Amino acid sequence: MNRYLNTGAVRAVAILCVTASLGACATVTRGTSEAFVVQTDPGGASVKTNIGFACDQTPCTFKMPRKSDFDVTIAKPGYVTVNTHVTHHTASGGAAGMAGNVLVGGLIGIGVDATSGATQDIIPNPLIVKLEVDAKAAAKVAEAK
Repeated sequence: MNRYLNTGAVRAVAILCVTASLGACATVTRGTSEAFVVQTDPGGASVKTNIGFACDQTPCTFKMPRKSDFDVTIAKPGYVTVNTHVTHHTASGGAAGMAGNVLVGGLIGIGVDATSGATQDIIPNPLIVKLEVDAKAAAKVAEAK
């Protein structure tokens, strides 16, 4: 009889572990960060964010928290500097993970996914910017010649 109780207890613990691991489905399947890409036309512009990320020449890729909200400055000599805001929204895959939590993970899984940002996607991503020639800079270059 003890042997059967132990087997039942082991089975119950195994089921509990599997159920607990399915909680926070989006955190597990999508992760809490994503690659954020900046591309410019023409390439070779510098990129800086107000949260400390930077690169010297586009194209650039940064690993950013999915729940990010930040400003980006793109600059290249002879071109107009571009400032833009990047934010996040609930992704369709994130919503599916949330639905999985409702069915299996419960409130704990929903809470983990919501606070970790796993249900979010950075937008716009990729950030693609067509740089405009700075007319004032072009005039200065023409005057210097």
